[in-house]
Amino acid sequence: MRLTERIASLRSGSRLGECPRSRYDRAVSEPVFRRESMLDILAFVEAELAAERDGFGFRVLDPDLGRGRYAGELIDHAGALHVHRPLRVWLDLAERLGLRLRTPLAAGDGLIRLRFERLDLDRRWQDPADAERERYGATSGYARIAKLEDPGFVIDLAEAVVRARLGAAPRVLDLGVNTGDELAVIARVAPELQVVGVDHSASALAVARARFPAHRFVEGDLGALADLALGVFDLVISLNTLQSPGVDDREVLRRVVQHHLAPAGAVILGLPNVRYVDGEASYGARMKNFRQPELGLLVKDVAFYRKYLQQHGRQVFVTGKHTVLVTGVAAPLDA
Repeated sequence: MRLTERIASLRSGSRLGECPRSRYDRAVSEPVFRRESMLDILAFVEAELAAERDGFGFRVLDPDLGRGRYAGELIDHAGALHVHRPLRVWLDLAERLGLRLRTPLAAGDGLIRLRFERLDLDRRWQDPADAERERYGATSGYARIAKLEDPGFVIDLAEAVVRARLGAAPRVLDLGVNTGDELAVIARVAPELQVVGVDHSASALAVARARFPAHRFVEGDLGALADLALGVFDLVISLNTLQSPGVDDREVLRRVVQHHLAPAGAVILGLPNVRYVDGEASYGARMKNFRQPELGLLVKDVAFYRKYLQQHGRQVFVTGKHTVLVTGVAAPLDA
């Protein structure tokens, strides 16, 4: 059977024992996918999206029945063969196609009901009404994003800080500190840290000062570091800031390494690799007219940072997902 015929069969319900076409048109019928390939399922989803449906669903085998199996392995359940797919598969499908996967529901007979809805692509964190200097301020859309609720970010950053091999009371320079989320992670590794945080948002700095009253926070631009009398530090960190409009990331990095980094100091640079839409974090930056992530600019920046830090005696590690971390630490003496 040709793919188009198979999809037509799925939509009518004739092949899967579902409701007749007239009921499906009223968005009542939901197909059951048992042995259909992911190509077939994607074709069904694309057809639903092309029909401009705001929400749709289908039923599949409960992933818990296939624990320990990989996606694509067959499972015999109640006398019928099903393709096993972990829940992560459906989360990835939703993320890649601009959908939200709602909480799966038990559907009986070992099946679960998966429900998808379109994300509102106009509901981004950016608020056009924000003033330029307060685009990332305490009352901006950006303030809704809690990095400390992203387990990947917390785990990756904590490991990067451990690699930095900080001393008992390290001096830390945070460029683009905003409200200071990352400082909470660093403090778990180095509780006696001494921080100087720089940001151009006065409202974000006010929050940071309230959260971390023992530290120093400076309102200023990264392009004017020479005017701030900052000093030398054991760790310089800058997360999701160097790619901001108007920031010369190469010049900032050169100044950091040449003027603000201790001889055995470490650098952690974070590059954004996520977009926030309608309450969801979606992997990968998007370029205009690209439906899926395009990583060319990210790779280019990572390659420059890595090479520059290596040229200045640092061993470099690249980790992370939504925030790609480039960590440069002093190379071992026997390296």
